Amino acid sequence: MIVAFSVSPSGGEPDGGVSEAVARAVKVVRDSGLPNSTNAMFTNVEGEWDQVMDVVKRAVEAAGEGSSRVSLVLKADIRPGFSGQLEAKVDRIEAHLRESD
Repeated sequence: MIVAFSVSPSGGEPDGGVSEAVARAVKVVRDSGLPNSTNAMFTNVEGEWDQVMDVVKRAVEAAGEGSSRVSLVLKADIRPGFSGQLEAKVDRIEAHLRESD
């Protein structure tokens, strides 16, 4: 499964940013050893259900350190029997784009 998630604590930095808290969450994901990627809006992580949900939970906890409230947005692609899809899905799109040129 692939999970795309975004986590944001209440409060944050004086300018309204949450980059420090998000960095703590991303560190948890990267340290997990699961395939992952981060972009401007979401962090994607791939693995088995229990693995991924454990990582998301720990990332939310890390982002929420020192905050009384945390917001989590999560989207999952649950496709049993498939792995390596974090890159393969994008590769298939790119192949279609090359064909249309």
